Amino acid sequence: MAGTFIDSQFAGSLAHRILVVEDDPEQALALKELLQEHGYQVQTAKDGGQTHSAMNMNRPDFVVLDLILPGESGFEICDRIKQKDDSIPVLVVSAIHMEDAKDLARRVRADGYLTKPYDPGQLLAMIPEIAEQVWQRSHGGAPKEEGRIRFNCRCGKKFKMSPQHRGRTLTCPDCGEPMIVPYHD
Repeated sequence: MAGTFIDSQFAGSLAHRILVVEDDPEQALALKELLQEHGYQVQTAKDGGQTHSAMNMNRPDFVVLDLILPGESGFEICDRIKQKDDSIPVLVVSAIHMEDAKDLARRVRADGYLTKPYDPGQLLAMIPEIAEQVWQRSHGGAPKEEGRIRFNCRCGKKFKMSPQHRGRTLTCPDCGEPMIVPYHD
């Protein structure tokens, strides 16, 4: 599929590689399968150590984070993610329904909060919405409309794309790395 765009319901989404941080194996698997069915690449982590490793080895475009985890809490993990890179969207998905938990999640800069049990359709709708909001916040406003978008892959391959492709995933024909067509040069 090198050189082609990923064809999925969320092809225009800014999130394609999602890290699911969930210690319950059944919930992690169900969420992973749901996201994969909708065209996302999904990696899972069950605690703060695995999350840290995943963030360093293969930076995700989006994080779905439970709050009740062994060792480090989801609040602490979110705070660490946002300190390292505030442009990574974090959606908290937790069984905690308390307003204090939602307030603390906002203070550690979580970008969304969804309580369990959740409606899968609502979760799927929140991902591209939150990703777009974080993109706009971290890239200074509205996307550029005129001209070509120029960008490079990590391997050095240069690309020039039409603005209509912004936010889409492209696979580099040289190295096979998936990348997102940026909104700005």
